[in-house]
Amino acid sequence: MTTEQLYQVYLQHPSIQTDTRKLKKGDLFFALKGPNFNGNLFAAQALEQGAAYAIVDEAPAKADDRILPVNDALETLQALALHHRRQFDIPFIAITGSNGKTTTKELIHAVLSSQYQVYTTQGNLNNHIGVPLTILSVKKDARMAVIEMGANHLQEIAGYCTYTLPTHGLITNVGKAHLEGFGGPEGVKKGKGELYDFLRSGEGPPVAGSLSSASGGTAFVCWDYDYLREMSRGIRHIITYGTKDAEFTGELLQSKPFLSVAITGGADTGHLQTQLVGDYNLPNVLAAVAVGRHFGVADAQIRAAIGGYSPSNSRSQLIRWKGNEVILDAYNANPSSMRAAIENFAGMPAPAPPGGKILILGAMAELGQESLGEHRRIIDLIGQVPWQQVVLVGGDFQKIQHPYHSFENAAQAANWLRNAGIGNSLLLIKGSRSMRMEEVLQ
Repeated sequence: MTTEQLYQVYLQHPSIQTDTRKLKKGDLFFALKGPNFNGNLFAAQALEQGAAYAIVDEAPAKADDRILPVNDALETLQALALHHRRQFDIPFIAITGSNGKTTTKELIHAVLSSQYQVYTTQGNLNNHIGVPLTILSVKKDARMAVIEMGANHLQEIAGYCTYTLPTHGLITNVGKAHLEGFGGPEGVKKGKGELYDFLRSGEGPPVAGSLSSASGGTAFVCWDYDYLREMSRGIRHIITYGTKDAEFTGELLQSKPFLSVAITGGADTGHLQTQLVGDYNLPNVLAAVAVGRHFGVADAQIRAAIGGYSPSNSRSQLIRWKGNEVILDAYNANPSSMRAAIENFAGMPAPAPPGGKILILGAMAELGQESLGEHRRIIDLIGQVPWQQVVLVGGDFQKIQHPYHSFENAAQAANWLRNAGIGNSLLLIKGSRSMRMEEVLQ
């Protein structure tokens, strides 16, 4: 079956699922394979549950006209996404970076959707499966699409760009994340920079009322970061934002606990009061302002959209828990984001005695040979502040001598917290996703 033929099937059944547990009647089921799963084994079950067709790359045990064989189900999904992408002449905005890309994506989506029909990445669907699924979720009424791209090795972002064909792009920052897969900090920079490479190349499609592909794409660049200035050289269309020397500028008013921002140039939004915790979210807010104004969103709409956005899914959430305030930032962690979170937490006012500030940190993952040293540096940073309590959980935190509470996993830390008699305190809970640090509160 050709991509064009499969696309006609997709047009009749434009909802795609790769997990039978989430399947709805009329879906197309793509039988994807991975190290620990084989979707081909569930093709018959998908059809029994109401799937319209199952796209498989292994011969079925029983013939069925609703089973569509292909050479590679994942490659077919990505090719179908590219074919669908080519049906649109609207802006496709790609977002990547080491830290803050999901929050930035959500803020930009909130701002743009206050005026346009915008489709965006749902949850953490930002990988080789999630990106094509996001593209295929874009409907004909779309005026814009915002696509988040995660990566843990070289050529991953470049691969996403071949079927996303972004017309605009934004790299939030480049930090010490996925060092093992990228081979070190320079590899991270090169890998994230693959988005700039695509925008620089001019390989994307023309966009109605915008720039032609021959003149290249447009990058939104945080001008506070010298390395992003250097990495973006050669991109013909650059829109800058930051705290100074940029087209869109702003400054921190306060972040105790919620971030307040004053826009000082490029827009007339005035004071932006957010529901975001942490001054490290300042560039994310400025990015949303820059993108919004570039696409003609009114200042008042930008202010309302940013103020109305509330983080979820354990991303810098401020919640109440048994008489305490908790900053729950358990979605992910790397040395850059961990340091920023700890420094921001250190600057927040402590509750009145007998309460205090408590750190509960899970280990950081995918750091390769740098891991032990990076965990030591975090412990050194912790030691500069007199915390009420410090709890370190799992991974390489277990391999280093330190004076703090130490547990192998989140369940053990949760047991300690239940019995510690803590009240009227401020807690920061942070760690890599694999540590499941949200379970500390269960």
